[in-house]
Amino acid sequence: MGIEKKTGLILTGGGARAAYQVGVLQALSEILWEAGWPPARNPFEIICGTSAGAINATALACRADNFGEGVQKLLDVWLHIEVGQVYRADSLGVIRSGARWLSLLSFGWLLRKWHAAPPNSLLDNTPLISLLHRMLDLPRLDAALADGLLHALAVTASSYSGGQHMTFYQSATAVEPWIRTQRVALPDQIGVQHLLASAAIPFIFPSVPLYIGGHREYCGDGSMRQLAPISPAIHLGASKVLVVGAGRLAELNGGAPEAASYPTLAQIAGHALSSIFLDGLAVDIERLNRINLTLSMLPDELLAKTPLKPVELLVIAPSERLDDIASRHVASLPAPMRAMLAGIGATEARGAALASYLLFEASYTSELIRLGQGDTRARKADVLAFFGA
Repeated sequence: MGIEKKTGLILTGGGARAAYQVGVLQALSEILWEAGWPPARNPFEIICGTSAGAINATALACRADNFGEGVQKLLDVWLHIEVGQVYRADSLGVIRSGARWLSLLSFGWLLRKWHAAPPNSLLDNTPLISLLHRMLDLPRLDAALADGLLHALAVTASSYSGGQHMTFYQSATAVEPWIRTQRVALPDQIGVQHLLASAAIPFIFPSVPLYIGGHREYCGDGSMRQLAPISPAIHLGASKVLVVGAGRLAELNGGAPEAASYPTLAQIAGHALSSIFLDGLAVDIERLNRINLTLSMLPDELLAKTPLKPVELLVIAPSERLDDIASRHVASLPAPMRAMLAGIGATEARGAALASYLLFEASYTSELIRLGQGDTRARKADVLAFFGA
C-alpha cells in the first residue's frame, strides 16, 4: 500500500436508505473484478462512515483483508433484514416506546408520573446491538490495520452534551487529531457503542453515552452538525475520495403544488431528516469542487506554498427519489409500526420520507440495492477512471 496516494470511501447516513450503499459496493466490486482486480483486494485504504453508513463502513473495514467477502456479508444482511433486527416493532415494544413517547408529547402536562422517567425515544433499538455483534469482527479490524491492509477507519457522532461534532478514528499509524469549528477528531478503539451513537437518529433512537476524556457525554447521529462530511478522509490522508450518498443530492425544482395542504408531522420530520442527512454532503461536495477548480488555476510555485491539495472526487448517489420507493413498501412494515406511523401521516405519499429511514424490510432494501447496482454500472467508465483500472 503506497504512502502517498490513498483512496478514501465516504458512506453517509440515512437509516434504512444505507442499503443503497451496498448495491453500489457490490457493483463496484464486480466492475473492478472484470477489470482484473483480485476479488479480495481492498480498493480503499481509508474508510469513513456516518450513521447507518458508519455501520456499513465498519463492517467493510473489518474485512479489509477480503473486500469481496466484506461486500457479500453486507449483502447478506441487507437482503434479509427485518425491522425486528433493528428496533422493536411488536405491539408491546411500540406501546412502551413509540406510543408512550407520542402520548408524552401530546399530554405530558397531564402525565406527571412520567416526569421522573420520560421515554427516551420514539423507538427501542435494543435489537440492533445483537445485529452489530453478528455483522462485525473487530479483532479482524485490528489485524487489518496492523498488517497494513487498511490505513484508517473513522466514524462520526454528535454530542448532545458538549454540542460538538466528533470523528472517532482508528489508524494503522499515528495521525495527529484535528480541531475545526464545531468539530473535533479523537483517536479511539472503534466499538459497538460508537456505532450505536453514530446511528442514533434524533428523536427516533435513544442517545448513547460515550466516555470522552474521562467524562461521559451523550451522543446521537453523526449527521447532525456535520459541516464537512468528506473532511475526515482528507485529514486521514486520502488524495482521492469516493462518496456514496443515501439520497438524491439535487432535486429538480418543479415548483409548489397548486393547492398545498398543511404538512403532516411525518412530512415535517422527513423534511428535517433530509436536511440533516443530505444538505451537509451536497454543500461539502460543492465546496471541494470549488477548491479543486481554484487550485487548478494556480501556477506551480503558488500551489507549492498552499497547504491545500487537489482531491479527486467521485460521487455516486441515487438517481431516483427514495421517498417514492419507500411509499411502495410501507405495507411491509409490521402492523403495530404501520398503525403508529399512520397516526402521524408517515404512510401517506407526502410523509414517506420519514418511512424511508425506518423501512428496514427486505422488500424495500432489496430495491435500493438494485438501484445502487444500476447507478454504479451506469457510471462504469467513471469508476474505472477513478481507480485507474
